[in-house]
Amino acid sequence: MAERWRKRNRMSFTARMIAAFVLVILIPTLFTSFSFYVVSNATVKQNVREASIQIAKQGADSLSFIFNAGSDVSDMIYIDSRIQHVLANQPSEGVDLVLWRENEEYMKSFLNNVVYSSSFVNIVYVLKDHETGWGSGTFSRVKLARYYVQDQPWAAEARELEGGLVWSPIMADQLSSGGDNTEMVLPIGRAIKDYGSGATVGYILVNLNGRKLIDKIEEMKLGQTGSFFVVNGEGRIMVSADQGRIGSVVPNRELLAHITNDQRIEFEFKQEDVHHYGVKQPLSNGWLLVGTVPVHEITDRLSALHRNILMSFGVFTLLGIGMGLVIASRVTRPVKQLTKGMKLVQKGDLTVRTDVRTNDEFGLMSHQFNKMIGDINVLMEQVTEEQKLKQEAELRAAVHRINPHFLFNTLGTIRWLIKYGQSEKAYEGISALTRLLEANMGKKGSFVTIAEELDIIEKYLVILEMRYNLKFHLRLSVEESAAALPVPRMLIQPLVENAIFHGIVPKGTDGEIGIDVASEGEAVIITVTDNGIGLLPEKEDVMASVEKAVREGHTGIGLQHVHECARLYFEHGSKVTLEPREEGGAEARIVLFPKKTPKQEGEAACGQL
Repeated sequence: MAERWRKRNRMSFTARMIAAFVLVILIPTLFTSFSFYVVSNATVKQNVREASIQIAKQGADSLSFIFNAGSDVSDMIYIDSRIQHVLANQPSEGVDLVLWRENEEYMKSFLNNVVYSSSFVNIVYVLKDHETGWGSGTFSRVKLARYYVQDQPWAAEARELEGGLVWSPIMADQLSSGGDNTEMVLPIGRAIKDYGSGATVGYILVNLNGRKLIDKIEEMKLGQTGSFFVVNGEGRIMVSADQGRIGSVVPNRELLAHITNDQRIEFEFKQEDVHHYGVKQPLSNGWLLVGTVPVHEITDRLSALHRNILMSFGVFTLLGIGMGLVIASRVTRPVKQLTKGMKLVQKGDLTVRTDVRTNDEFGLMSHQFNKMIGDINVLMEQVTEEQKLKQEAELRAAVHRINPHFLFNTLGTIRWLIKYGQSEKAYEGISALTRLLEANMGKKGSFVTIAEELDIIEKYLVILEMRYNLKFHLRLSVEESAAALPVPRMLIQPLVENAIFHGIVPKGTDGEIGIDVASEGEAVIITVTDNGIGLLPEKEDVMASVEKAVREGHTGIGLQHVHECARLYFEHGSKVTLEPREEGGAEARIVLFPKKTPKQEGEAACGQL
C-alpha cells in the first residue's frame, strides 16, 4: 500500500511539473500569439475600413463633381435673361417670324453650347408646355407633344420649390428622338420664374449622362461581391449598377435605418443572416453614396494566421510536455525530502530539519528551510503583533477602496463598447479606469496637487457617465496659484461622488458639477456645487456641523475622509461645510490653511480612498 501511494505521489508531482513547464512555455506563446492575432486582426480590419472609407470618399467626390456640373448648367440657363424673355413673351398668334426665328436659333445655339461645355451633360431641355419647348441635340417635339410637362411629378415639385433643383433617379430620356431605345440619363428639373410676376413660365431639364454615372459606381469595389449605390434622403435608390433596383426603397430595414437615421459613416447590418459592413458618404446634392460588403470578405485573410498560431501552439505544447518529463524525474527525490519535512512542520513540529546535501538549488532550499524554521520561533510573537496592526490598517483601508461592484460594472460596460465597435469611447473608459485604479493603489504616493486631483476626477466622471448612461458636465475654475497645492489623494472626489450619487442620479437626468478653487488670504477654498435634488431634510445635522456629524457617525465614509484629511494635514481653522443652494442643488466647501512645513506621517491611512 505504501509503495502504491509513493508511486501515485510521484506521478502527481510529475504531472504538476509537466503542467508547469507547459504553462511556462505556453503562457508567453499564447500571450504573444493572441496579442499578435488581436493586433493583426485589428490592423487588417482598420486598413480595410480606411481603404473602404477612402474609396467611398473618392467616389463621392467624383459623383459630386458630376452633379455640380449638372447644377451649374441649370444655373446658366436659369439666369439667362433672354431665355426668361422668350418664355415669358411667347405669343400664341400673330407671330413675328423674324423674331421667332432669332429666338429659335438663339435657344438651339445656347443649349447646344451648354451641352458642349460639359462632358457629363447628355442633353438639355427648356420647356414651356407640351407644344412649346427647345432642346439640344436630338430633341423630339413629337415626344414633347405627348409629354405634358405640367403634369409630370418632377414639374409639380419644381413649382413648389420655386426655382430649386429637383433630382430624379436614372431613367430613359423621354424627349430624345432616338426612338424607344434612348440613353439612360439622370434628370435635374427646375421651374423658371418670371422676374416680374413670379409666375412659372417654363421648366429646365438637364439630363446628366446616366451611363457615366453607372460606370463610376461600377468602378468602386468593396471586397469580391461588395457594391456601391446612391440613395436620396428617404432611402430610395437613385443610381445603381443594378438598374432593376433604381427607384425602389432599400429593402433591408436595418440598412435603411443606418442610411436615413444614423450619422455614422460606418456601420454593420445583417442581410439574409450574413453580417455585412457598410460605409456611406454625403454627395453635393444631399444624396448619399452607400457601399456594402459581407464582413467575411474583408476578414478571410486572417484564416492563414489562425492556422499558423494553432500549429505553433501545438508544437510548444509537445515541447513543454517533453521537458517536464525529463526535469521532473531529476527533481523528485530532493523534493520529496523537502515535502516530508514541510508536512511535519505543518503538524506543528518545529524541531524538524531536512538533510539534502547537494550543491544545487535544492541544497540551498534545504538550508534555507532549516534556517526558516529556526527563525519562525523568534518571529512568532512579532508576527502576532504585526498581524494585529496590519488587520486594523487593512480594515481602515478596505472601507475606502473602490466598490467592487462598480469596478465589475465598469469593465462590463467597456466590454460592450468594444464589442459594438465604439473603440474610441472604450479606450477613453479604460484610460479613465487606469488613472482611477492608480490613484486607489497610491502608485504616486498619497499626496497630489489639486490639478492632479481634478484630472483624476475628470477620468472618474467618464466612468460614471458610462455606468449611469448620463452626462455629467464638469465646470472647473482653478486659480493658478492654488492649483499646485499638495493635498491628500482623493480629497475632493468624495464630494463629487456625493453630488452625483445623492444629487444628480436620483433626478435621472444629465447634471452639472462645478469645482471652484481659489485663494483667500492664507487659505485655499475648494467649492463643489451641483444642480441635483439638493439636501434632504434628514441631512440637517450635517448642514449644521460636519465636524459634529462625523463625530456622532451621521456621515458616510467619504465625507468623514474629507473631514479627517482637512483636520490632520492642515492648520487649525481648516474645515468642511455642506449647505443647500438657493438655485437648487447643494454646495460643499473645503477651507484649507496649508502648513508651512507639511508632515505626512501616517498619510497612507488618509490618502487612500
